[in-house]
Amino acid sequence: MDHLDKLAETQLYSLRTLKTPGVGRTVAKVLMVIVLLFILFLFLPWQQNIRGQGKLTALNPMNRPQKVETAIAGRIEKWHVIEGQFVNAGDTIMTISEIKDKFFDPDIIPRMQEQLTAKKNAADAKESKVDALNRQIVALQNALTAKMAQGKNKLRQAGLKLEADSLAYIAEQVNNDNSESIFERNKNRYEAGNITLTKYQEIETKLQESAAKVLKAENEWLQRKADLANANLELASIDADYTDKISKARSDLNGTIASLNETQAEIAKMENEITNVLVRQSQYQIIAPQSGFLVQAVKAGLGETIKEGEAVATILPKSDDVAVEMYVKPMDVPLLKAGRKVRIEFDGWPALQFSGWPNASIGTFGGEVAIIDRVQSTNGSFRILVKPDPEDDDWPALLRLGSGAKGWVMLSDVPIWYEIWRNMNGFPPTIYDEIEGLEKTEKK
Repeated sequence: MDHLDKLAETQLYSLRTLKTPGVGRTVAKVLMVIVLLFILFLFLPWQQNIRGQGKLTALNPMNRPQKVETAIAGRIEKWHVIEGQFVNAGDTIMTISEIKDKFFDPDIIPRMQEQLTAKKNAADAKESKVDALNRQIVALQNALTAKMAQGKNKLRQAGLKLEADSLAYIAEQVNNDNSESIFERNKNRYEAGNITLTKYQEIETKLQESAAKVLKAENEWLQRKADLANANLELASIDADYTDKISKARSDLNGTIASLNETQAEIAKMENEITNVLVRQSQYQIIAPQSGFLVQAVKAGLGETIKEGEAVATILPKSDDVAVEMYVKPMDVPLLKAGRKVRIEFDGWPALQFSGWPNASIGTFGGEVAIIDRVQSTNGSFRILVKPDPEDDDWPALLRLGSGAKGWVMLSDVPIWYEIWRNMNGFPPTIYDEIEGLEKTEKK
């Protein structure tokens, strides 16, 4: 029976096909080991990070490459430095010449000074005229006061004379009435024969003399009334005459003051123009604003014209101040804060980066977030500035500003399976553990 079982297993084809091959068992064991290792791998720790790209720059804006611009338009006459040369602050980089015909005159400053001197002399003359007009107005006012006093005295005298002549006229009228009364009485007596003809004629003569005196007194009284009216008219004429003279003098004074103010404004304008020309002439020498290397000449040819505010060269300040200007997605900005650690890989520098295992990375350098922009950049991302980590290795000295760089801002540690699941669902990195820790610290 045993012989038949052995025969069946070795010689029968159907039994041989049902038996599992040895290679299959080996492959199955290997796959099981791989699956087990993969499952274990999923539970390994992975440090979440935010990726970004950028370039090398300087943390301080003063240490970044800056363009040297000309303040005026001109023509290049001479270069005093060459590209790559180190220049100190205040060194002359380039000499330019004038291209505006307004400033072609080589004696423009002396001529403008002459014009300014003439204007100042005119201003002095007008100031003298102002003083003279002020004195004239004071003199006219004093003369008006004196003339008015004189006229008032004359008016008062005319009033007193009128009053005296009026009384004299009244007295003569009374005398005349008395003479008429005496004449009438003596006329009756003469007709009655009580007085002589001679006596009658004598009384008649006195009556005629009294009537003449009345006429004379009336005439003098009327003359005094005319004198009083003339005195009033003369007083008003004095006031009108001197008021007109004073008004004219004040008008001349105001006109002179206005002209003086215009002249002084022209003087200030000419002084400003002279200063502008002097400053413009000093701009013929383009000066280095700070020490550094001349790395690029934008305008090179002699005789080439440049416009106002146009860059002629670029200066790279000599400084050890370096930082990485890196751009991140807007959704990652809330996860960032100053002081977060960053791993950086520089272009041209050999590196092997494991973003989730920074300790296993080779050729990368440490940094920390220094600045996070509060506004979005033109490319739709947010800019952050990363400075060297003082607790890590120094950055390579051969790095140049503008070199490309990649960075990973390090966040929380999570299992690999969680990181795979988060990326598959498009969720942001988690920092809840860190937030809870910060809240506990603040409460303490």
